[in-house]
Amino acid sequence: MVGLDGLEPGIVEPMLQEGSLPNLRSLAESGGYSRIATTYPAQTPVAWSTFATGTNPGGHGIFDFIRRDPNTYLPEISLNRYVQKSAFLPPKAENLRRGTALWDLLSKADVPSTVIRFPCTYPPDNLKGRMLSGMGVPDVKGSFGTPTFFTSRSDVSVKEGEVVVPVNIGQVGDVATNLIGPRDPKSGKDVTFPLEMKLDRFQKTATIQSRGEPNVLVAKEGEWSDWLKVKFKVGRLQSVVGLVRFYLMGIDPHLELYASPINFDPKAPVYPISAPWDYAGEIRSEIGNYYTTGMVEEHTGLNNGRIDEAAFLDQCEMVLKERQAMMVRELERFKEGLHYCLFDTPDRVQHMFWRYREIGHPANRSGSAGEWQGVIEEHYRKCDEIVAKALEYADDDTLVIALSDHGFGSYFRDFNVNTWLLQNGFLTLKHGLEPGEGAGELLQAVDWERTRAYSVGFAGVYLNLKGREAAGIVSPSEAVDLEAAIKAGLETAQDSEGGGNPIRSVKSRAEVYAGDYAAESPDLVINFEGGYRASSKTALGAVPRAVFEDNEKPWSGDHVVDPALVPGVFFSSRPFREGAVNMLDMAPSILSALDVPAGDKMEGGSVYE
Repeated sequence: MVGLDGLEPGIVEPMLQEGSLPNLRSLAESGGYSRIATTYPAQTPVAWSTFATGTNPGGHGIFDFIRRDPNTYLPEISLNRYVQKSAFLPPKAENLRRGTALWDLLSKADVPSTVIRFPCTYPPDNLKGRMLSGMGVPDVKGSFGTPTFFTSRSDVSVKEGEVVVPVNIGQVGDVATNLIGPRDPKSGKDVTFPLEMKLDRFQKTATIQSRGEPNVLVAKEGEWSDWLKVKFKVGRLQSVVGLVRFYLMGIDPHLELYASPINFDPKAPVYPISAPWDYAGEIRSEIGNYYTTGMVEEHTGLNNGRIDEAAFLDQCEMVLKERQAMMVRELERFKEGLHYCLFDTPDRVQHMFWRYREIGHPANRSGSAGEWQGVIEEHYRKCDEIVAKALEYADDDTLVIALSDHGFGSYFRDFNVNTWLLQNGFLTLKHGLEPGEGAGELLQAVDWERTRAYSVGFAGVYLNLKGREAAGIVSPSEAVDLEAAIKAGLETAQDSEGGGNPIRSVKSRAEVYAGDYAAESPDLVINFEGGYRASSKTALGAVPRAVFEDNEKPWSGDHVVDPALVPGVFFSSRPFREGAVNMLDMAPSILSALDVPAGDKMEGGSVYE
């Protein structure tokens, strides 16, 4: 299995026809090709969890990146959490993806699996074989990935998902500063790691001196540095070891130095990131240090303007080569069972470079694409070369599958769901508060005694239900009519500036989810029209001033729209049945190919039967 996250059929198919993807074309000619239906919503953790379990999200409990705690209304990460059962014991990471994964069934049948960077595998599952965790692994600060920006400019404000560290430059180009690490659980303060820098304006370098490894690290302008191993002391007997690399944007007239999120050291992670526990360190011994966070591409740096497109693509290239090295390492010793490796980078490249495909995109008003015009297609060609490398290790008895979890499209307008709910009388703010910055995030401005519905995450609306939400006011008898009113209003909403209806349909929970965990889903799922998406402000529970806003960020492509608009791609070295192919079919298909019965709760069927 070669996972190519986010490959879009509308790009793949013309490239196949013109011969630009020869190895994927070879797969299609030897077996077959089809578009593959994705999940509600079309998000990476949701779709790949359905791939693994063969169930709709109601069967595995992953409905979005973000969920809400009904007791506090606070948004929280939906992929995992930390549980501390006793004050005398350290917290443990808990994976919130449930259901039975296909590698669990393979393990019971004594069939080995090697699973590299699969989403929602943190902490890793116990299995017969090896697993390196993917999306869901945090950085040492506990976030999806928080970079640091060191600058001598005085006019820099903090942007989304980053830390800004102001620095003063001495007369001889010396800088004393700190890298900000994890929070001390006792004091609640951030732990820091001292750095000293020597800036050379002629050589365009920043020489970083520290107690880390190496003690002296040189960052050159326009290049990524090597890794720096750092250690944060968070208690008398505990330290957190991490890896960070730097990108020097410039020294003159101001220092602008970008530091990646601080990754766990594969040999000494705070929490297990592989199974067996030392597998991550074993990989490191053979291929060197590597990124361990769940989302490794530096999209936050580019989105915030701290690095440029060239720096982002250079780092993506490093990540791609790193992941290929992991794949090849395992294929060298692969004899039987399941081998899976995910390449996330095509998803990230499309998120950040889609604007260059569209003249007039709000994030590319000039309509100029320049050297970035063919970046996405070029990256697809690199993905095709990865498939070629995998095919080198396949014989006539080997089933080879390459697929994506969803497709892609433009993202030019934000829809602020909570603002729409406010304007239409479903949500109310506390007395004296107005929508906008003053309302803050995390739904903190909401008057729950007068609010009937609210939104958290990228696709869902929740009712403020009595007996479920902490301050619920909607009785079960009112819920049906309330859902119908919200659905009717959203489906007829108009964007006077963008033109047309931003929402294709709104589905109730019962229409799209079933299973043991369906009750944890949003009450309503919004399926956006192409070009629109729920804003990141909505995802975190904000109530902005306007319902619609232009998306002017480099993050200009997306896929959290009506799933019918963004199917993925499915290539197989063996012929498969005609008709629709669905992510629900993948686990039964793999199990069938390995002569292992499908799980009792799996909803799809093998495409090879």
